[in-house]
Amino acid sequence: MGKTLDNVYKHQSLAYKYFLYLVSVGLIVFFFPKGGKFKYEFQKGKPWQYENLYAPIDFSIKKTQEEIAQEQQLLRNRKTDYYSFDASIVTTIKNDVQQELNGLFEANSFSRQEQRVLSNTAEEIIDSIYTLGVFQNLPSSSAIMLVKNNEAIPLDPNEFKGIEEAKERISSILGQRNFQGDARLGNILQRNVRPNLSYNEALTNKALEEELSKISYTRGEVAQGRLIIAKGEVVEAENFKILNSLKDEYESELWRGNNYYFILLGYTILVALVLIMLFLFLKRYRNEIFKNNNKVTFIFFNILLMVLATTFTVKQYESYVYVVPLCILPLVLKNFFDARLGLFVHVLTVLILGFVVPNSFEYIFLQIIAGIVTILTASELYKRANLFISVGQITLIYIIGYFAFHAIHEGNLENIEWVLFGVFVLNGLLTLFAQPLIYMFEKIFGLVSDVSLLELSDTNSKLLKELSDKAPGTFHHSLQVANLAEAAANEIGANAMLVRVGALYHDVGKMERPTYFTENQITNVNPHDDLPPRESAKIIIDHVINGIEIARKNNIPDRVIDFIRTHHGTTLVYYFFKKQQELEAEVNSDDFRYPGPIPFSKETAILMMSDAVEAASKSLKNPTFTIIDEFVDKIVKGQMQADQFLNANITLKEIEMVKKVLKQKLTNIYHLRVEYPE
Repeated sequence: MGKTLDNVYKHQSLAYKYFLYLVSVGLIVFFFPKGGKFKYEFQKGKPWQYENLYAPIDFSIKKTQEEIAQEQQLLRNRKTDYYSFDASIVTTIKNDVQQELNGLFEANSFSRQEQRVLSNTAEEIIDSIYTLGVFQNLPSSSAIMLVKNNEAIPLDPNEFKGIEEAKERISSILGQRNFQGDARLGNILQRNVRPNLSYNEALTNKALEEELSKISYTRGEVAQGRLIIAKGEVVEAENFKILNSLKDEYESELWRGNNYYFILLGYTILVALVLIMLFLFLKRYRNEIFKNNNKVTFIFFNILLMVLATTFTVKQYESYVYVVPLCILPLVLKNFFDARLGLFVHVLTVLILGFVVPNSFEYIFLQIIAGIVTILTASELYKRANLFISVGQITLIYIIGYFAFHAIHEGNLENIEWVLFGVFVLNGLLTLFAQPLIYMFEKIFGLVSDVSLLELSDTNSKLLKELSDKAPGTFHHSLQVANLAEAAANEIGANAMLVRVGALYHDVGKMERPTYFTENQITNVNPHDDLPPRESAKIIIDHVINGIEIARKNNIPDRVIDFIRTHHGTTLVYYFFKKQQELEAEVNSDDFRYPGPIPFSKETAILMMSDAVEAASKSLKNPTFTIIDEFVDKIVKGQMQADQFLNANITLKEIEMVKKVLKQKLTNIYHLRVEYPE
C-alpha cells in the first residue's frame, strides 16, 4: 500500500498533465461548430485540382448573401405604401360646411329652393373630392394602396390629390356648373378642405415582410450525376456558387445520423494530435517548462481562450472572424517564455482553428504570417512604443494580405469589403490589450514578465532603499554584481533582465545583521572576533534563509527568490571552516555548508560566478591582467569542481564566455592600463 501511494505521489504531476490534455481536447471539440467538413478545397480564380466532380446528390443552387441583400433592397425600394381612409373627417367637413351655409342663409335672403340647391351642390362636391380622399402631402411612392371600408384599393399617381389640388377641383366643378352662388360656396368649401388619408405604417411593414418572406434563397437545381466542374477547369463565378452550394448541403447532411459520431471522432483525433505535438515539443526542448504544471496550465489556458473566442465569433459573426486578436498569444508567450515557444504554440492554435473558420487556407496563411511578424518585431514590451510599433506592423500585414488574396480571387480591385480594413484596425487595438493581460496573468499564475522585472530593478523600490540604508556596502556589492551578471548574460544569450534583478536582491538577507559582513564594516571592529567559527558560519549561512523570508514578505516573485536560494549553492563558508579546523581535528563540513540548492539555470549559474568573483576581488592588491585572469579562473574552477553547475543548462563554452566577460569587467573596474616604458 505504501509503495502504491509513493508511486501515485511521484506520478501525480504526469497524471495532472494527462487530465489537462484530455480536458483540453474535449473542450476544443465541444467548442467546434456542429457541422462536417467538405473534402475539397477550392478558390475562386484557381484551377480545380481534383478529378471531374459530378453531383453526388440533388441539391439547390444557393444565392449569395449579396444577391439576397440586393433582392431585399429592391423590394424595399418598390414597396407599396398603405394609407387609411378616415370617413369621419368627411362627415365633419359636411357638417361644418352646412353650418356656414346656414349662417349665410340667415344673413341673406335665399329662397328655400336656392338653399336646397346650395346645400346639395356642396354635398355633391365634397363627395366628389373625397371619393378617393385627400393627402396632406402628395406621396413620393408610385405604389399606393388605399384602405377604405376594409378593402385595399390601388391608387394611380394621377389620382393623388393634395389640399391644393382639392381646392382647384372645387373651383373647376363650380365653374363647369356656372353656378351663380359659386364664389361664396367655393370660399366656404375651400376653407373647410382638410386631409383624410393617413399613412398606415403597420400595414405597410406587414406587407413588406410578406414580400420579403417570399424571396427564394435558391436559384435553380442541380440534378444528381451532372458534371459540376472538370479537372483543370478554372473555378469561375458560376461554378464557385454551385460548389459553395454543394459544400453547404454536404456539410449539413454529413452531420446527421450516425455520421455525427464519426465526425466527432475525426475532430477529436486531429485535435489530440496537435496537442500531442505541443507536449512533445515541451518535453524535448523546454523540459523545465514541461515539469512545471503551472506553466503548462498557463499555455493550455491561452490556447483554449483563443479557440473559444474564435469559435464564438464564427458562430455569431462569421464575417468578423479577424477581429479576434490572435497575435496576443505569441506576444504573451514570448514575454513569459521565449520566441520559439510562442511561435510554435501560435502555429498549433492556428492549425486547430483551421477546422472552424471559413476560407481556412487564407486564414491560416494570414495568421501564421502575422504571428511571425509578432515574434520578429515585439521585443522589450515594457517599452510602450515597441508594442505600438509591433501592433501597427501586424495590422499592416493583415491589410496587405487581404488585399493580395482579394486580387487573386477576383482578378480586380472591385468589390473590396472596406469594412474588413476596419476589422483589422480593431484587431490591432484589441492586441494592445496584451499589456494589461500580461499583468493579470502574472497575478493569476504567479509568473514574472519583463515588465515586472523592470519595476523590480528600480533601485528606488522600497526593499532596495531599505537595503541601501541598512547595509550600504551590500547594496553597492549587489549593484556591481548586477552589472557583471547582466553583461555576462548578454554575452551568452541568457535573460539579462532576470539576472540583473536576481543580482540586486540576492543578498537582501544581510539586512538582518549587516555588521557581520565585511562590506558593511566601517571600523576595524569585527564582531566575528568574539564568536566561535561555527556560530559565525551560521550567521553567514543564515543570510540566505533570511533573504528568502524578507523577499516573500515583500511579495518578490519566486523566480527572483530562486537567485537568493542558489547564489551560494552548496559551497562551504571556507574561511570559518578553516578556522574551526585549527580548533578541532574532526570538523563536520555540513555545519559550514550552505543549504542549496545548486544553480539550475544559466541565469542562476551566472549569478553564482559573478557574486563570487566580485566579492573575492576586494581582496586583490595591485591587480594586473595576469592576476585577474588567474583569479577568475581559480574561483570558477573551484565552483565547477564542487559540482555547482551540474543542474544548470550551461555549457563549458558558455562558462568560458562568462569568465571572459568577468575578466574584462574587472579590468575596467580596476582601471588597468598598459605600462609604457619610461
